[in-house]
Amino acid sequence: MKIDHEFPSPRDSQAPFIHPERPAARFRPLKALHHFRELIKDKEDTEQVFHIFESLPRPGFRRDARAFVESDKGKALLVSEPELAPLLDDHDRLRQMPEGSLAHAYCDFMEKEGLSAAGLIAEYDRFSPRKYRDLIEWYGFRQRDTHDLLHVLTGYGRDALGEQCVLAFTYGQNPALGNLFIAYAGGLNMKKQVKSDAPVFKAIREAQKMGKACPRINEESIIDLLAQPLEELRKRMHIHTPKFYHQAHAAYRAQNVDPYDMLAQAA
Repeated sequence: MKIDHEFPSPRDSQAPFIHPERPAARFRPLKALHHFRELIKDKEDTEQVFHIFESLPRPGFRRDARAFVESDKGKALLVSEPELAPLLDDHDRLRQMPEGSLAHAYCDFMEKEGLSAAGLIAEYDRFSPRKYRDLIEWYGFRQRDTHDLLHVLTGYGRDALGEQCVLAFTYGQNPALGNLFIAYAGGLNMKKQVKSDAPVFKAIREAQKMGKACPRINEESIIDLLAQPLEELRKRMHIHTPKFYHQAHAAYRAQNVDPYDMLAQAA
């Protein structure tokens, strides 16, 4: 059965909250550990991250998703932002927003890093090609598709510590155990690979607290956020300059270690 033909698009108010064939979440910590070991071999192997999330499902996820998709705000976003990737990858449209906006910073970041929202989706589709077209999927995909936007909002880079901090920030927003596991296990691996007094765990904890203080980004109108001045938006969302993250970078550089290539140098 091809599910996309059997059920309406999430844009349709008649889409089910949970497709009847969606399997129940299973807690499998040993499987998560296996995939984390594969991830530290290659931090660009995004598929391993999806395996970890699947193995460590978040308690309360379905409850929170239902509360949002049944709210007036959720229903409005279902219509106005049925998919985020086409919006986020339309850099011509985003560049028309004001200078200094989140949109411009996002485009700069994605173009510099050679990334796209569609690329992240392609990675996910290789991991999980089957789509259920239900509302809980729509809610979850908003979390997935805003990952790189969080890098820009928070100021954390794509270095090893920056990735752990973004995941810790995400845990503060949506406490999936997979986020917390990768963040702290990744920090532990960094401490193991590169001996340093860099405040790695303080940086991760700082990110976690900041994520908790910030309104849930995936429950906001992304198009509205993109149009806002970045610095003003950070203040409104309680996102401050990450002190311990920058201290960690300074500590690594004092040891002639490049924070953006530290694990490769250690290897």
